[in-house]
Amino acid sequence: MSGISIPAFYRYIGIDYSGAQTPTSSLKGLRVYMADRRSPPIELQPPPSPRKYWTRRGIAEWLVERLSEDRLTIVGIDHGFSFPRPYFETHCLPHDWPAFLDDFQLHWPTDADHTYVDSVRDGTCGNGAARSGNPRWRRLTEVRAGAAKSVFHFDVQGSVAKSTHAGLPWLRYFHQHLGSRIHFWPFDGWDIPSGRSMIAEVYPAMWSRSFAREERSGDQHDAYSVAAWMRRSDLDGTLAGFLDPSLTPTERTVAQIEGWILGIK
Repeated sequence: MSGISIPAFYRYIGIDYSGAQTPTSSLKGLRVYMADRRSPPIELQPPPSPRKYWTRRGIAEWLVERLSEDRLTIVGIDHGFSFPRPYFETHCLPHDWPAFLDDFQLHWPTDADHTYVDSVRDGTCGNGAARSGNPRWRRLTEVRAGAAKSVFHFDVQGSVAKSTHAGLPWLRYFHQHLGSRIHFWPFDGWDIPSGRSMIAEVYPAMWSRSFAREERSGDQHDAYSVAAWMRRSDLDGTLAGFLDPSLTPTERTVAQIEGWILGIK
């Protein structure tokens, strides 16, 4: 990796995401673990409030604060960061990720208070019908991963569709509030500029069996595993290789539209 030293980051944040309920709902499935170069991951609780668990809005606001600090940080979030190429072609969208996020949020305003993903799906709000996808469409990274499901495959065990449709507007929020402070990998390029924090899509199932479960719930362990894997990979020098997956030039072009799951080579 050019312009990057090992270890590249100081903090490692793993987030197990959930698309349930609304952006301000306290969700047991939303979990955050953070590690640094010296210490393994620990679970972070939300700021004191009547809500016991994190909310999607709360995580977004907290992350903007953390990523505005001068501590190089890598964040892994387990939902899709973009859609398969046929989605762009079907809806005549430019191959431009920020423009995709704007267009998606316009039709799927799932960052709005009191808004459920299913409210947009059933036409109660937004205009999801004008920006729908086919569950048979899969991104190149999902095909390469093997078991990863389509971002349009709702209502099945292990579905990432709901969390993706709930999370994409918050990526737009990060983009708007953090700008050039953050590298959105690989949309901003495969190489991470020196001195830049990074946000990446992750798939905890690839790593969760590599770490002892201990007393953690499944959601807790997924978030823990993301932070632990990123920390271990950065400290042992292998992270740079995962940031530079083995792709043909054509595949790289596709992946910069569709996104890529960190850890898939």
